[in-house]
Amino acid sequence: MKKLLISVAASAAILFGGIAQAAELRADHPDTYVVKKGDTLWDISGRFLTDPWKWPEIWHVNPEIANPHLIYPGDILRLVYIDGKPYLVKSDMLPDGTIKLRPQARVLSEGDAITTIPLDVVRPFLIDEMVVDPSVFESAPYVIAQEEEHVMTGGLDDRLYIKNLNSNRGASYGLYRRGKEYIDPITNELLGVEARYLANGVIVREGDPATLDIKESKLEVLKGDVALPRNEEPLLPLYAPRAPNSEISAQIISVYDGVSQIGQYNVVTINKGTRDGLEAGHVLSVYQKGRLVLDEVATRKADEEIYVTLPEERAGTMMIFRTFDKVSLGLIMDAERPIHLMDVAKNPY
Repeated sequence: MKKLLISVAASAAILFGGIAQAAELRADHPDTYVVKKGDTLWDISGRFLTDPWKWPEIWHVNPEIANPHLIYPGDILRLVYIDGKPYLVKSDMLPDGTIKLRPQARVLSEGDAITTIPLDVVRPFLIDEMVVDPSVFESAPYVIAQEEEHVMTGGLDDRLYIKNLNSNRGASYGLYRRGKEYIDPITNELLGVEARYLANGVIVREGDPATLDIKESKLEVLKGDVALPRNEEPLLPLYAPRAPNSEISAQIISVYDGVSQIGQYNVVTINKGTRDGLEAGHVLSVYQKGRLVLDEVATRKADEEIYVTLPEERAGTMMIFRTFDKVSLGLIMDAERPIHLMDVAKNPY
């Protein structure tokens, strides 16, 4: 992995630019913070800013520092004021005023730097989970048999035979089953079909049928399940939180892992995608859908309109981390109140 030789001779190196008016400091912000393993940029920004996703507005790239956007566990961030404007700087001074001594230089890997969001949560969805056109299940290669004549399990090192798979030996494939259909709740348009991940394996013999050995299994594999190419080591994006460039009004149409109340770090599907202008890194505010309530006063008066829809209430924040043509996957970054299916996601204001 690429190594970074980072000089720490200077006591402070400016990482962030002046905070724009739109990026407000929290009233209870600390003056100093020591970066810990497991922190994310979102977490740290949330300690200083009322809206953590606005950190790009305060991020300043110092051309004199190699990869200044990288922050590592053990780094000390200090809030200072220059010409009346708040800045965050790297510092050698601990919160108690003690000077932290460091060697003249240290060698660090980019992989050791903290990330924008918890990549361990979203990584499986970047590799294994897919939303596809229904036609994929009609044309994709499929499982016709297992090596032994017994119940298919798709367990480690099980050998499967795949029909209509034209690929080279050593190629990696995921095995999928047709899952739920994503229907737009407003237009009733079919937005796509979930390709439900079952297992993955490697082609060990070419031909028709091709031979595939299972290397990792999540669920039982059955005859008729399809094989789709798999990228085992995707280039993980450096998510830059920002508002969408166009007006977005989406609804949460599905949640992974079958939870009924959606909270922090749950992964959801919304009914907007790249065709609507969504990109990875876009941030949306989530609102509880207004409930329909009975107006008891109007009922006694025999009014025609006896039901009232309550206003939407802000419930949390979502970051889009993977997009498809008509749907997107979002990670709930914070939840002020329970979030539910059909709740609304809009541009943050």
